[in-house]
Order: sequence, then C-alpha cells, then structure tokens
Amino acid sequence: MVIAFHVIFSAYGFWLPNDPRGSWSNFVGAWELVRFGKATTVATTRSLAAVPHDWRLRREAKAALKHRPVAFTGVQARAVGNGFAQATRDSGYAVHACTILPEHVHMVIGRNDRSVGRIVGHFKGRATQHLKRDGLWANLDQPVWGKKAWKVFLYEPEGVRRAVAYVEANPERESKPRQQWAFVRPFTPHDTRAE
Repeated sequence: MVIAFHVIFSAYGFWLPNDPRGSWSNFVGAWELVRFGKATTVATTRSLAAVPHDWRLRREAKAALKHRPVAFTGVQARAVGNGFAQATRDSGYAVHACTILPEHVHMVIGRNDRSVGRIVGHFKGRATQHLKRDGLWANLDQPVWGKKAWKVFLYEPEGVRRAVAYVEANPERESKPRQQWAFVRPFTPHDTRAE
C-alpha cells in the first residue's frame, strides 16, 4: 500500500516536454517548442536532473517559450509557502518535507484520499492565489506552474525517510540553506497505518 508520495513540480518553463534529459510528457503541445523535437518520454521514476545533456539546446527552447520562464524570488517563495500552508489547512494534508526552489518544488506528502495529481493541483492553486493576493504576480497572463508533476509512490517507511532526507538536503545542491516550513510535520510510523 502507498504510504506517501515524493513529488516534484516545476515553475513554468523549467522542465520542458522535449527536455534533452527526458520528460514524462507524451507530446509537445506548445507550437513554439515543436521545432526543438518531439516529447522525450521516459518511464523511469528516478530523477533525470543530473543526466548530461545539451545545455545550449535547452536554453534555446526556453528562449522560444511564449512567456519567460519563472524563477521565484525569495519573497515569492515565501508567498508560495503560505499558499501551501493554506492548502494543508484546507485539507489536512500530511506534508513531511518541502523545499521551494526558484524553479521547482520538492515535497513528500503522506497518503490521502485524493489523488496525488489533485493534491499537487491544490498546492499550485493556493500558491498562485497567494502570489496574486500579495501583489507578487503582476503579469496575470504569465503562467506560474508547469502542467504536470513528477511523482514517486512510496510503500515503506524507509523509502519515506530517504525521500524526506533528499528533499531536506536539496537546497544545498543550489548552494542555498535548508528550509523549514511550519506546515511540515515529521514522518512517524503512525503515518503508515491504514486509516
């Protein structure tokens, strides 16, 4: 039985459907990206972020997007976190780890009756509301988020603990400090019991 999810969802323009490292997309829906090739569909649940690739091609594809790629400032990241806190209060999600980086988010979320796709959509929606409410998103035509999320289903407590450790340490990969969010609660063996 699934006891938690490790999800990664990106800001608009971070991970494109035809990213040279691979993607979880089946097609390229944006005309401006079609000239950079077909979707690079992969079936792995392992992260592809460190796979060597053609940076030049990736930069050119991003430059061709209809809107500029999103990179959250620190103040915007705080508003995103406030939106995530609101979503957690709305639905009682058990968030065991969260890192909000300029171009993407990592989370470990406990099992829930909702699908992981709906949960991620809820987080994205509340974060976007907070960005706009706080006056931190001036161009209302600019999308905030990429369309999908990468997700790994976690079945054992040790897998959850590894995912939590990975997410907590992730900012250090970008020479940033670890993050602490009030809506994150530690993972405990109680979280693995059927409700």
